Amino acid sequence: MSSRPDMLRALRNHNYRLWAGADFLSVAGTWMQVLGVNWLLLSISHSATSLGFGLFLQSVPTLLLAFVGGSLADRLPARPLLLTGQALHGLLAAALAVIAFSGTQSLWPIYAVALLGGVVSALDGPTLGRFGAEVVGPEDLSNALALGSVISSAGRIVGMGLAGVLIPLTGAGTLFLLNSLSFVLVMVTVLCMRGGEMHPLPRAAAGETGIAAGLRYIGRTRWLLVLLGLAFVLGALGRNYQVTMASMSDGPLAAGATGYGILSVVFAVGAVLGGLYAASRPSLTFRILFAAALLTSVGQAVSGVVPGLVGFALVLLPIAAGAVVLDTTVSTRAQLGTEPSMRGRVLAAQSMVGAASGAVGGPLLGMLCDTLGPRTALLLAGLVTTAVTCAAAVLLARSLGHRLPVAATIVALRGSRRIRRATPLRRPQASRNGRPAAPSRPGPAPAPARAGTRRPARRTRA
Repeated sequence: MSSRPDMLRALRNHNYRLWAGADFLSVAGTWMQVLGVNWLLLSISHSATSLGFGLFLQSVPTLLLAFVGGSLADRLPARPLLLTGQALHGLLAAALAVIAFSGTQSLWPIYAVALLGGVVSALDGPTLGRFGAEVVGPEDLSNALALGSVISSAGRIVGMGLAGVLIPLTGAGTLFLLNSLSFVLVMVTVLCMRGGEMHPLPRAAAGETGIAAGLRYIGRTRWLLVLLGLAFVLGALGRNYQVTMASMSDGPLAAGATGYGILSVVFAVGAVLGGLYAASRPSLTFRILFAAALLTSVGQAVSGVVPGLVGFALVLLPIAAGAVVLDTTVSTRAQLGTEPSMRGRVLAAQSMVGAASGAVGGPLLGMLCDTLGPRTALLLAGLVTTAVTCAAAVLLARSLGHRLPVAATIVALRGSRRIRRATPLRRPQASRNGRPAAPSRPGPAPAPARAGTRRPARRTRA
């Protein structure tokens, strides 16, 4: 028996160790570039509106093209697509470096690169997820996703810290060069993986490819629709804490920029703690999912009434931890319970939900904070997400075949480790031998990226 701690069990896999290292470099590089682009836009325009437009250009392609990327991921071999996407991202980062070093005072070249980067992310995001699903076996899926959340948080902290040091010393162009180099390192890592230790997923059969087939599959998988609906509502009203933290710091807490920085650090610490908890669990069940959803929802309502900066920070810590556990569990259940040949399109749906919830939730919470005040906005949003969580628990129990809402919900959430899959796809029996396979971190954010404002699409997901 291995003496390795159970929470690190995914690291037993050689390929996952490589993937985790590449993921850390990728996330750190991404956040260096995010801060570099933000600084470049602001230094040229001196306008927050120009910054917001740049973020919009990066996000909107996901809403339009994610399913196209998912269809390609389910149809074509993952490794060539992955390497192509990484090469394109590296070239775009290099183009940003040229723009920065040239000293241009025009925003449009930066906007063009932002839009192209969003298109590439939308198309290769599902491929990253599908390839990541081949790195470890299904028994280590939840652990790999949880460790990925920890790695993501650590990479974000390192990337933002390096950006803060390098921007005044060398300018934003150096950040873009380092980010471009990180893509080269990711490509080398992928090429160094042992093919015999991969867990390949079956590709979609001829009649199962395309966007329409993916939409039909998701549409008839009722439990998945419930999870995606829950993720959308909680993502829109309960994840945009960058908006509410800023409003609370500037308003009721009277903490200013210093308080906002403190709350951001607390949130990052909570995210790491949540990832470590999820990694320590042998499996992530529906019971854990809805417990985390209730924790974040009730906590959000409480954060609207708790007094003082310290009190708000203490409530924020478990909210951040619960958000990571929730996102990791949603991703785990969605991947283990769906057909491997549909994995790319399921991940695309998750990406679209994440992008849509960010696009809707950010402006909505901002409007509520401006009109009702940040405390009332937090309280109202928390009450709504609590009610939606309870309704989703009942709907999920019914979608799994239970009819007694209260008792069946408790039973379903207590012991559910596996999900009945949707109506079988019409294909030869031999192609159904693939077991639910390994991880991809949607995510944002996964993605997620996954709490806080919507994170940029990550280039490696484990």
